[in-house]
Amino acid sequence: MAKYIKQEMNDLHGEGKTKAYYRMKVQRNIATNELVKLMCAHRAGVSEGVIKAVIMQLTDEIAYQLADGRSVTIDGLGTFRATIGVRSDKEMDGIDDGRTQRNALSLEVNGVNYKVDKELVRMVDSCCDLERGGTYRLHRSPYTIEQRLTLAQQFLDEHALMRVGDYAKLTGLSRTAATLELQKFRRDASTGITINGLGNTSVYVKRK
Repeated sequence: MAKYIKQEMNDLHGEGKTKAYYRMKVQRNIATNELVKLMCAHRAGVSEGVIKAVIMQLTDEIAYQLADGRSVTIDGLGTFRATIGVRSDKEMDGIDDGRTQRNALSLEVNGVNYKVDKELVRMVDSCCDLERGGTYRLHRSPYTIEQRLTLAQQFLDEHALMRVGDYAKLTGLSRTAATLELQKFRRDASTGITINGLGNTSVYVKRK
């Protein structure tokens, strides 16, 4: 049985009102191999090998078509479309600022947008039997943003690097809020904090 969670929201407009939204609690992830076994159990006479081959061919073909500038729609599932952006080592240019425009070598596919088919939503809803799964409140830091910056700077005075988890533990922020705040700090040279590395391997260090 699926569980729903009542999640506290940030007060984005400074109204002093606590708002909430509801979300599904993910019990666990179903990986490909388990999904294939479940599909075989529900579709007698179809082998795991055939299903795996179809999945691999489907993902490959979607990639080829998206790379060729097309969107792909699968009935009952949804529509896929590639997105592009400036490479991480390049600076975003403007429309009318007179700077040289980026060429293709400066751009990369940085994601794939997915728009769900309404029929899939309807099917999930019709199969879903919900029960209460609790209330989740936001992690609020006892420190001001200025105090949190000082804590980060002091940490980097004593350590060669700082991970998002370190900052979250220092300040009492959630991991998501800690990530966003560190990104804000590293964009401001006056904080003395910058980033080193990419993606999951990135850490924060003292700016030289």
